[in-house]
Amino acid sequence: MVVAVLVMQFIKPTIVRQRSMEPNFYTNDYLFVSKQSYKLFGGTPERGDVIVFRSGLETEKGEKKLLIKRVIGKPGDVITITAGKVYVNGEELDDSYTNDLYTNGEISDLIVPEDSLFCMGDNRLVSIDSRSPDVGFISYDSVVGKVVFRIYPFNKIGTIRNPYEE
Repeated sequence: MVVAVLVMQFIKPTIVRQRSMEPNFYTNDYLFVSKQSYKLFGGTPERGDVIVFRSGLETEKGEKKLLIKRVIGKPGDVITITAGKVYVNGEELDDSYTNDLYTNGEISDLIVPEDSLFCMGDNRLVSIDSRSPDVGFISYDSVVGKVVFRIYPFNKIGTIRNPYEE
């Protein structure tokens, strides 16, 4: 029992419920979220990290809905989305990991505030994320943790790779 309590302080099991992260995560994928990745080891979320956070959206029971998204912009970054492409600080983002290689919506020179993140799903055409006023910027305080490991389906078991890390 003590071991279970200790593990739960560091790991939050999560099941993907939506299609917003396809083709990298599918409905019913079972993931482990490290609740201490940024707290215990210091640092902040990096571009490309997949995080789980409490959003302003509500579940049918009236609870804050947990969302899984990829970090695109960090504090001070300038985000532009035009003609289906995402630019961070004037440089086109490599979106080869996304579902359609296209990002809908238009955003012009949006600056990510201090202690906040700009996050998007990998399935950009269906994802409700920072592009939506219902979600907006993600405060550091609302981050539950970093997705670090997929346990199911078994043929995809393993650690989660950040596409922007060498």
